[in-house]
Amino acid sequence: MKYRRLGRSGIQVSELVLGAMMFGSWGTRDEDEARRVIVRAVESGINFIDTADTYSDGQSERVVGSVLHDIGRDNLIMATKFHMPMGPDRNERGNSRRWIRRACEASLRRLRTDRIDLYQVHRPDPSCDIDETLGALTDLVREGKVLLIGTSTFPAEQIVEAQWTAERRHRERFRSEQPPYSILSRSVETAVLPTCGRYGLGVITWGPLGGGWLSGRFGSGAVNTTLRSERQPHKYDVSRPSNQVKLAAVDRLSMIARDAGMSLLELSVAFVLEHPLVSATIVGPRSVDQLDAYLAAGGRRLDSDILDAIDDVVAPGSDIEPLELGWDRSQLEVEFRRRRRDHGPETSLRRAST
Repeated sequence: MKYRRLGRSGIQVSELVLGAMMFGSWGTRDEDEARRVIVRAVESGINFIDTADTYSDGQSERVVGSVLHDIGRDNLIMATKFHMPMGPDRNERGNSRRWIRRACEASLRRLRTDRIDLYQVHRPDPSCDIDETLGALTDLVREGKVLLIGTSTFPAEQIVEAQWTAERRHRERFRSEQPPYSILSRSVETAVLPTCGRYGLGVITWGPLGGGWLSGRFGSGAVNTTLRSERQPHKYDVSRPSNQVKLAAVDRLSMIARDAGMSLLELSVAFVLEHPLVSATIVGPRSVDQLDAYLAAGGRRLDSDILDAIDDVVAPGSDIEPLELGWDRSQLEVEFRRRRRDHGPETSLRRAST
C-alpha cells in the first residue's frame, strides 16, 4: 500500500480509502462479511475508512464502530459525514448549528468513539450561512470531538467562500474536499481540483468506477443488473442517449485496459490516482473478493500513452454523465430562475401578452 499526504494537514493516508457505504441495507446485510472486509482492508495497509450517518440509516456507522472497537482504531483515520436527512423532522438534516451538534453526537455513539478524525459536510446547504456551519464545526474541534473538518461535493466557488470565511471570521478551515471523479466524470479537473491545490486541501475522490459503469460488468451495448441499477434504474436505462455514449466509451476503454494488460476496474482506479492533486480515492467493496480486486488496482500506474488514449475517449474536464456528479444544481431549477413571482392578475396578463 502506498501513502500520500492529505493536503497540508500533515496526515499520511493510504491511497485507497475503504468506503463503507455498502455496509448495511444499501449493500452487504451480512455483518460478518462486512467485518471480514474491514479486517482485510486494515491488514492490507489501508488506514483510512470513510462512512456517513445517512448510509443505510446509520447501519454503516454502527458496523464500522463495532469492528474498530474490537480491533483498535488508534492507527486508523475514521471519517464520517453529515447533512442528509436522518428523520422525518425538517430540522434533522442540513448544515445548521442545531443539527450539526445532534448529528455529531449521534455519529460518535454509533461509531463507539470519542472523536472523529475527519468530519465532513456531505453537501452544501444554500439555506444556511457557511459561517454558522464553520462556527459549529470549530466548536467541535476545540472540544476534541472532531480533529479535522472537510467538505464533500462542493463546487469551486463554495470552497473559496468557505476558506475566505474561515480566515475572516477566525474559524477552523476545511482541510479536505471529497469530489466525484472518474474517467466518465472529469469536470472537477477544470476548477475544483486546482482550487483544492491552491488552498492545500487534501482530495479524497469518490466514484472512481462511475456508478459501476467502469466495473467491467457493462459493455457491448448491454447493462447487467446490479444492486445500484435496481435502486436507480433511470441511471442505467440503455435507451437514454447519454447511456449509449457511455456504453461506447466503456467498450473503447476496455480495449485500452486489455492492451495495457489490466482490467477495466484497475485502469479506472489507476487513472484517478494518477492526478497529482488526488490524495486518495474511495473504493466501496461489498465482499472480500471485491476488495482484493481494488487492492490490485491500487498498485497500478499508467504511462503517458495510456493516459493520452483515455483523453481521446473522454476529454479532460468533460463529463459523459452529469447524473454521476452529485452536484446540487438547484440554481438551474425553474423556480429559482424566475426573476420575480406573479403578484396578481395584472402581472399575469402582462406576461401573457409578451
